[in-house]
Amino acid sequence: MEKILNYINGELTAPKSGDYFDNYNPSDGQVYSLVPDSDAADIDLAVKAAQDAFPAWSSMPKEKRCDLILKVVEKLEASSEMLVAAESKDNGKPEWLARMVDIPRASANLKFFATASLHFASETHDMDGMALNYTLRKPIGVAGCISPWNLPLYLLTWKIAPALAAGNTVVAKPSEITPMTAFLLSKICIEAGLPKGVLNIVHGYGNKVGDALIRHPDTPVISFTGGTVTGAHIAKTAGPMFKKLSLELGGKNPNIVFADADLDKAVATSVKASFTNQGQICLCGSRLYVQQEIYEAFKTAFIAKSAELVVGDPKEEGSNLGAVVSKEHMEKILAKIEEAKAEGGKVLLGGKRILLEGDLKDGYYIGPTILEGLKADCITNQEEIFGPVVTISPFETEEEVIALANSTKYGLSASIFTENLSKAHRVAAAIDSGIVWINTWLLRDLRTPFGGMKNSGVGREGGFKSLQFFTEEKNVCLKI
Repeated sequence: MEKILNYINGELTAPKSGDYFDNYNPSDGQVYSLVPDSDAADIDLAVKAAQDAFPAWSSMPKEKRCDLILKVVEKLEASSEMLVAAESKDNGKPEWLARMVDIPRASANLKFFATASLHFASETHDMDGMALNYTLRKPIGVAGCISPWNLPLYLLTWKIAPALAAGNTVVAKPSEITPMTAFLLSKICIEAGLPKGVLNIVHGYGNKVGDALIRHPDTPVISFTGGTVTGAHIAKTAGPMFKKLSLELGGKNPNIVFADADLDKAVATSVKASFTNQGQICLCGSRLYVQQEIYEAFKTAFIAKSAELVVGDPKEEGSNLGAVVSKEHMEKILAKIEEAKAEGGKVLLGGKRILLEGDLKDGYYIGPTILEGLKADCITNQEEIFGPVVTISPFETEEEVIALANSTKYGLSASIFTENLSKAHRVAAAIDSGIVWINTWLLRDLRTPFGGMKNSGVGREGGFKSLQFFTEEKNVCLKI
């Protein structure tokens, strides 16, 4: 049984406690590796290593930092197939999805921010010849980066890449549910010659490792992606310590289809938005609103297209959906479906666990699920399920659907389907979401701001905004 190890001060190390817990393969429900049950003692070691590495790393010419990060990229890309297999096995997602999205995006994150740091400009403000102001941006120190289980390496690198490129050192805490690719990244960093202590990765439970990281007096900046409840705890804990916080939290995203939309494209894209990665993406369109004139035609086509999706072995190219991430999460999703039925929801498709045969008979599979007949203010339409579950409802007017879209405590993303350009701009401006797609979904440009409104988060990531977050600004005023 392979033991995953922490990565502290450039070395792979066992947890100080010597304790481990089981890591499950979601596709077959079997334990296949062991995760360090780390605690505050391991965080102390990692923070100390990062502190010791900070002076040299932060003062290093940015070109050299860029080169060192790009060496990690080179090794990562050479190991892509190993990482694809590991991500699929650890998370349950189809290998083709990890090959197409997760692993290439991890490489792109590191490459993008490493090179972006070379073009990171400051501002000057001339006071009509009396004085000149200019802005200095300096790395802050040890950054605490906490990433989730749904896109493990993708979102881990989304955080550590700008932190390192900006000159900070990092202590990262990946999800304890999907630790494998973070462990493999540790090995890649050693092979690539990343200086000791610059990046440290500590595995373990959130209430031990994550909490110790956010409470540590020497982690002045925290970047977190995960659930809103955990984000609230981090804000409550780190706020009084005046730490700099970036919180990318949950979503209950509306997918709006107007009567003048291209029906075939809207259906195909809505299926992807509902069920990609088993619905385990914070940006999934889990509330589908369709204008009354085309509601029945859209619903029929949407059900038919969704019914064609194959739930199966993540190793098979023909599997559209793999397993959800854990038994606990599977049971939560199934309970939410039963709750929706109790609220008056009608199951149009799915709604059940899928039992595969052979070695995969104990895997955590759920079929694509479509629910109809639920009120906008019911729990199902208000709370994030984070699984292959979508609700579908009709609407009459533009004003009505804007109110429906804005009716939850979340405001992460939205998709709008219409051929009317004026309507598209008008509705996009009126929806309370940090990201709005028009006639598409999950089309991402790493230069653009990413983040949510309301309970979907605090701050923005992406492009120079990420580099700005991981630096401290200082204005210098020179009297002429």
